[in-house]
Amino acid sequence: MLAAVRVTGPWRRSTSLARELLVLQVALLVVVMLAVAVVDAVLDVRRDEQAAAQRVLGVAESLALSPTVQELAVAPGTVQSRSAVLQPFVEAVRSETRLSFITVMAPDGTRWTHPDAAQIGRTFLGSREPALSGQPFTETYAGTLGPSVRAVVPVFASAEATEANGTTGATGPTDQDDDGARRVVGLVAVGVTTAQLNQEFLRSLPLPLALLAAMLGVSLAGSALVSRRLRRQTHGMASDDIERLRSSHEAVLHSVREGLLVVDPDGRVGVANDEARRLLGLESDPVGVPVAELPIATSVRDVLVEGRAATDETHLTDDRVLVVSQSQVEWTGRRHGAVVTLRDRTELEALTGELDSTRALSEALRSQAHEAANRLHTVVVLVETGHPDRAVEYAVEQLELSQRLTDSVLESVEEPVVSALLLGKTAQAAERAVTVRIHEDSHLPADLVTAPGSSRDLVTVLGNLLDNAVDASAAPELGGGPRDVNVLLRPDGDDLLVRVDDTGPGLPPELVATAFTRGWSTKVATSVAGRGLGLSLVDQVVRRRGGTVEVLARSDVEGIEGIQDDDGGVSGTRFEVRLPLAGLR
Repeated sequence: MLAAVRVTGPWRRSTSLARELLVLQVALLVVVMLAVAVVDAVLDVRRDEQAAAQRVLGVAESLALSPTVQELAVAPGTVQSRSAVLQPFVEAVRSETRLSFITVMAPDGTRWTHPDAAQIGRTFLGSREPALSGQPFTETYAGTLGPSVRAVVPVFASAEATEANGTTGATGPTDQDDDGARRVVGLVAVGVTTAQLNQEFLRSLPLPLALLAAMLGVSLAGSALVSRRLRRQTHGMASDDIERLRSSHEAVLHSVREGLLVVDPDGRVGVANDEARRLLGLESDPVGVPVAELPIATSVRDVLVEGRAATDETHLTDDRVLVVSQSQVEWTGRRHGAVVTLRDRTELEALTGELDSTRALSEALRSQAHEAANRLHTVVVLVETGHPDRAVEYAVEQLELSQRLTDSVLESVEEPVVSALLLGKTAQAAERAVTVRIHEDSHLPADLVTAPGSSRDLVTVLGNLLDNAVDASAAPELGGGPRDVNVLLRPDGDDLLVRVDDTGPGLPPELVATAFTRGWSTKVATSVAGRGLGLSLVDQVVRRRGGTVEVLARSDVEGIEGIQDDDGGVSGTRFEVRLPLAGLR
């Protein structure tokens, strides 16, 4: 079968999907890494500022408690005299602590110390109010050295410093205000410029940048490996090529008239097209379902579960005859599952059966025509030889035999399709020296089988049972024994009873359970499809109609009229089918 798929748009070679993903991953990694670096840098700057604020606050509090600072803050003198003592002291501390400035000042903000000697004596730039109220604080402020993180701490007058400078007494300053609070006699401001913090931050960058570059290199190498594997798995195809292939796949999958199943190595359905779901009677999409759990015919499920190779095997479901083929898919020495194709042979099987029946009837008619010619020739010779009375007697005798057979069938079976089948099978069996007898209790009214498809199912059941019985009764190993087939058709309670008895060699008890299995036959196959479908088709109809079927082997058959072997014993097999009348009307 050839299938043409029309694909729109130019088929051009473009960038492979693996390369597109690699570029996307590289861009994403670079953006993410840069974002992480920026966020980390911002957080590091904030952490550095917070650490610097704690550091300058600690240094400022230490200096505010220094006896030297406390004594000079309460001692009388000028700015220059205080600066001459404090400037070397605080500069030594500033050099040791690597700070940008340390300023000791009077409560009014007049600087006593400063890294720039020209700023000594001038007013401090920045906030002082919290410190004047006795509360140390930190802030970021732009002073003479530029923006800086600074701490301002009050210097309180101590009793020792006041006594050492002779300022105690009622007329001199004391270490407390009138309300009992400690008196602020000076302020200490310690700070580090943001420029210095930025330089320290830049000096610390090489290590994290090296780590970031290493992480980026590892990520890019991983992306390259993933891209290489993806390119190998997609055979270097681009995204539009994959989409085009998918569209073609869907178009072919759902347009072919054969059922297609793909089973993965884990035994689950990977692909199932619409035709496969229809042929198997699956209402929902079976993709992902283990084949062992599919609600399908047992024989078909066994083929899927076993995973064996199958070529044009015939399997029966409840209402179809399917031709199943299965082949394993291997690539580079690995098993990738199995591909199963399903074809509907139901109509073909029905036509084949009709053709076989027509051919058999044609051969029977040809034989009858030949026999009739012989009989006519006999009558003519009797007349020519002067025996007209004997000729009339012979002709009437032959006519009565034929008419008696037709009358017995039509009287018992009023349904025209079934009666025609019986007459044809009777003539066909006669050619094989087998006599088909209609049981005297048989009765099938014309209005008993009226439902759509019921006549066809009844013909399937009766026709295949008769074929099987005639084949058994005509077996060569029977020799000169009786070759009879008895047929009984009549309503029995709520069921229609179909019973066929033969005088064949009998069915061994161990084969009774498998008699209705697909492919079971006592004959040699003469076609690709093989034999053994007849009884399987009977079983299919019985199951679909909700009936029952029973097989009695030679040892179980009792009281079958007209079936006696040469020794007076019972021989043959009985097939008894019951179909509910409710489904036939």
